[in-house]
Amino acid sequence: MSNVVNSKRVFWVSPHQPVGFVEMLGKRDDVRLDKLENDNPPATAEPILSAAHAYQTSSTRQELARHYHTGADFLKHTPNLLLVSTNGAGYDTVDLKACTERGILVVNQAGGNAESVAEHVLGMMLMLVKKVGECDRALRSGALKSRAAYTGHEAFGKTIGIVGLGSVGRRVAELSGGLFRMQVLAYDPYLSAQDARARGAEKVALDDLLRRADFVSINCPLTDETRKMIGAREYALMKPSAYFVTTARGFIHDEAALEGALRNNKIAGAGLDVWEEEPPPADHPLMKFDNVIVSAHTAGVTKEARVRMGQFAAEQMLDALDGKPVKRILNPRVWPDYAKRFEKTFGFAPQSPPPEPNWHASEKH
Repeated sequence: MSNVVNSKRVFWVSPHQPVGFVEMLGKRDDVRLDKLENDNPPATAEPILSAAHAYQTSSTRQELARHYHTGADFLKHTPNLLLVSTNGAGYDTVDLKACTERGILVVNQAGGNAESVAEHVLGMMLMLVKKVGECDRALRSGALKSRAAYTGHEAFGKTIGIVGLGSVGRRVAELSGGLFRMQVLAYDPYLSAQDARARGAEKVALDDLLRRADFVSINCPLTDETRKMIGAREYALMKPSAYFVTTARGFIHDEAALEGALRNNKIAGAGLDVWEEEPPPADHPLMKFDNVIVSAHTAGVTKEARVRMGQFAAEQMLDALDGKPVKRILNPRVWPDYAKRFEKTFGFAPQSPPPEPNWHASEKH
């Protein structure tokens, strides 16, 4: 650890501060913490940006001012930046390619909210298959005529198709396969069949998953590759009795195509936690369907997850600044350039991270 007071400069943009992050980093005499606001004038922001070594950034694209998204324009103002760390597992606000070209390491807090999101997936699945939402609306509006109209199905023994078998997808597989003895299919092009089996799933092609699954759960990050991955063609492959659930990111599924699939009874219903515009307007076309369960990107927002994510973020930030190995790297190819810049800045070389089975997939999926 450096003995120079405040030799390591970290900043974040209020109110996007992980729980406990400031408290943990504030205990270190060699770390200076700076806070910016979304609407700070350039004269206030520039000195902080130009001196910063690390940026703890929001994962929520529409709550963070666009000029604080970590892209090429932003990076022009941060010549000393070595590390970008997202508050959550998502990294919509970060341009990985731009950071890699600048020798900047990007990490996230993958796994910190996996339990919360996986539980949300199963909750939506159960509400859909047992028609809880539809019955709730009918009762509240006085439209219930016969409870037989809301006869549902059991989840037990059905087939779930999971798109993206990372931290969340893996937990969804474990819960659905264990609790409900479901057959678990997974589409993840960056995992081998053996890796998928180790995570409780059968590796299949996306089209095969869509044709066979009673539930389709989207649990992959938003990338150039996954943007609009689920559209009209994909919904047409699903069973008319199947349900679509997404707790990943908006733009992975085509909202207009989903509206068409529901309107034409191509699928049985949907559970939606993520949107192209967040929060979605009350008159959003998908809100008009009784067989659609909605939430406002809250799947991972639990008290337990927020504490865990804050701890992950603080510990990983300090490990990175101390040159210790870090695990949740999103752009592993940057390591040689990052290590050189780090050593030039702090006078010692960072320790290489341990090998990760997902490293080959990080910058793609």
